[in-house]
Amino acid sequence: MKLFCEDLTASTTSNLLNIERKTVNRWYKYFREVIYNHSKETDLEIRGGVVEIDESYFGARRVRGKRGRGASGKIKVLGLLKREGEVYVRIVPDCSAETLIPIIRDKVSLENSKINTDYWKSYDGLVDLGYKKHYRVIHSNNEFARGKQHINGIESFRSYCKRRLAKFNGIKKEYYDIYLKECEWRFNYGLLKQNKYKQLMKLCKNFTSSLD
Repeated sequence: MKLFCEDLTASTTSNLLNIERKTVNRWYKYFREVIYNHSKETDLEIRGGVVEIDESYFGARRVRGKRGRGASGKIKVLGLLKREGEVYVRIVPDCSAETLIPIIRDKVSLENSKINTDYWKSYDGLVDLGYKKHYRVIHSNNEFARGKQHINGIESFRSYCKRRLAKFNGIKKEYYDIYLKECEWRFNYGLLKQNKYKQLMKLCKNFTSSLD
């Protein structure tokens, strides 16, 4: 568990402890199940403060002539980050306003919230919804910050996720949510400077799995 919390790969852990890779994989799978279950039960809600929101695209190789939002097979993810606070990620079927706005409304309080996004059209209705302070940066014009108006925090988290997930050399689509929630957990507990090992031990006591 300590080596998992240190974010060592299953291969490295297998070599260090001189135990079979299959055994390590089973335990790593169990720890990820624990974290994923905890994330579903926690149901993070952001109450006030500066919130950065961004939609991003993970996985799948590029298709020639199609990039970014047009890339085929990409996993679509909505990320919300409260500055100097926690992050929340969620896989979504698409990045339309009909999909993103209800999630934002559910997770971000209308009271005292200042929302920062890019100019993706799905965010157009936030002011009408009641978020009176909605600031935007125009990435298409090479604008990445306007004073304190930026989404550098959530973009930094996205980069961290992509770097971390790349070391697994491919993740099956059906498991992507579990790995993303692990990134969320690692980021949040690192930010809060809480001991990941003690926290995971506590979570494991309240979770059962067959380890199959």
